[in-house]
Amino acid sequence: MKPCAPMKYEACIGLETHVMQKTQTKMFCGCKHEYGAEPNTNVCPVCLGYPGALPVLNAKAIELCCKAGLLLGCEINPHSKWDRKNYFYPDMSKNYQITQADQPLCLGGQIVTEVNGELKTFTLERIHQEENAAKNTHAANGSLVDYNRAGTALMEIVSNPCMHSADDAFAYIQALKLIMEYGGISDCDMEKGHMRSDVNVSVRPVGQEKLGEKVEIKNMNSPSFIVEAIN
Repeated sequence: MKPCAPMKYEACIGLETHVMQKTQTKMFCGCKHEYGAEPNTNVCPVCLGYPGALPVLNAKAIELCCKAGLLLGCEINPHSKWDRKNYFYPDMSKNYQITQADQPLCLGGQIVTEVNGELKTFTLERIHQEENAAKNTHAANGSLVDYNRAGTALMEIVSNPCMHSADDAFAYIQALKLIMEYGGISDCDMEKGHMRSDVNVSVRPVGQEKLGEKVEIKNMNSPSFIVEAIN
């Protein structure tokens, strides 16, 4: 009896990339967007989530999100809406994040780039606008929270699971970074958290259409970390 041939598998990889936009103020209030300021100084009742505080939309953030959509070949949605994503954690003082769930600003799109000498097209699902969380710093004796970053303008660029190797993901994120910098949308300084990706990976037999069970690796802030996580 001949032994069965080993089954071949492929990885299916998608990236959810958060990009902090170059705005002078936060997404829903007039507090400064300023890296390196004294902790908890650029805050107000809106970004601290005080009862009764009402958000006012940052027009510049919307402009930059639509600009990103045009650069990436997206359709700009004529009707978008805001949603509350509820979760309980110190980095979101009001216990929900204002984001876009089912009607984002930008739909579709793609990135065309070279991978090991081959031109590849990576498709996007969407770009949606949201607000950033605060910054937690964990130490041996406790945790600290800096709310200066809470409420800053943030885009989430969601790819389809169309990459099949770490090389694909590396080329994609490098191309995306260049486009965002070229468009003046973000400084994309990954050391400062301006750009970070959640990496979604599943594995399936070659030829199978259905995706395998997804594993999500959160907040990769370097292309090399993305490569290492996938491998």
